[in-house]
Amino acid sequence: MVFGEIVIVALQSIRANLFRAALTMLGIIIGVGAVITMLAAGAGAQKRIDDQIAALGANILTVNAATFFAGGVSRDRQALVVDDADALREQGRYFNAVVPEAQNRGQLKLDNVNTNCRLSGTTPDYAGIFNYKLAQGRFFTVEENDQRKRVVVVGAEIPGRLNTTPEALVGKSLSVNGQQFQVIGVFVSVGGGFGNQSPDSSAFIPLRTAQQRVFGTDKVDNISVRVVDNASMERAMVDIEQVVRRKHKILPGGANDFAIVDRRSFLDTQQQAQQTFTMLLASIAGVSLLVGGIGIMNIMLVSVTERTREIGIRMALGATRFSILLQFLVESITLCLLGGILGIALGTSAAQMLSRLAGWEVFVSPQSVGLASFFSVAVGLFFGILPARRAAKLDPIEALRYE
Repeated sequence: MVFGEIVIVALQSIRANLFRAALTMLGIIIGVGAVITMLAAGAGAQKRIDDQIAALGANILTVNAATFFAGGVSRDRQALVVDDADALREQGRYFNAVVPEAQNRGQLKLDNVNTNCRLSGTTPDYAGIFNYKLAQGRFFTVEENDQRKRVVVVGAEIPGRLNTTPEALVGKSLSVNGQQFQVIGVFVSVGGGFGNQSPDSSAFIPLRTAQQRVFGTDKVDNISVRVVDNASMERAMVDIEQVVRRKHKILPGGANDFAIVDRRSFLDTQQQAQQTFTMLLASIAGVSLLVGGIGIMNIMLVSVTERTREIGIRMALGATRFSILLQFLVESITLCLLGGILGIALGTSAAQMLSRLAGWEVFVSPQSVGLASFFSVAVGLFFGILPARRAAKLDPIEALRYE
């Protein structure tokens, strides 16, 4: 038999037992669908992390006040001031933006509605260094910072917390820790963070206003530094350390009273954890493929027994053992491939439902579809070998006698 005839005979055999074939494919359909759904959810999470990395900028370093221990108790050493940021701006060789930030808890009140948030005092370069976009209004200016103006820009979640809209909130007077501030802008949602630590649930005021009118201190909590494009992060970190140590008059061999943090390291850790979790879920879903393959092998063994006389007739008419082997392999692979195609459709639909109903970000990549198709064929080939070999090894005379 030529290969084309073998394929036709295999398809005719599947069509003759269509209901049984559908039940046989069910395990493959569920397995492939589960794999596609899990990989789509993982790819969506990966894309979200990539977007966060892009939003943070690939070249941002943050200088924080270090923590030390005294008497067995953790204490924060408030070591950073605006002068440190000025020194980095003036003496640093690898930076094109330096932004100090002072943080505290804040209470916002609009009419009779109030909410708690993270209150951040910073400079006009803050929005630009982190690529934050404004949905409404504008960010404060250098003049407003120098003149200690009472203006505030809020995160994307704040209008909803105050039972209003971004459009309606801009221009209104808002109570910030008991003082009246004018809302001049609302950020586009940036995501990331937890609770009130998220930029979306924060409020931003000029640094000088925060220090002298709200917080009552000249300390800053951190200084963000944007490294120039042609400099390595390691070289920039050494430059920061040299400048700040010199500013703090730390002697050689003395411990730093500050810490330099590369924010990308947190996202890299999150990225690795997400990839591990995605592979774990895909592996669990892959068990369904294994179960489906075992089911196909079982049905194919039953089919060999049922068609023993047919196999004997084909051999008596000149069919070779290889053509018999190939026929059953084609049947097994076809069942798995059809199940894989239906599973891809099921998984894609399930991923879209997750996106719509649960709000998950999903992405069905061509790689995941190709991978699912490959494994479908591989499962059909692997689990079809035993039934095909059993059929090919039948003795023609004994097969013809089989009732």
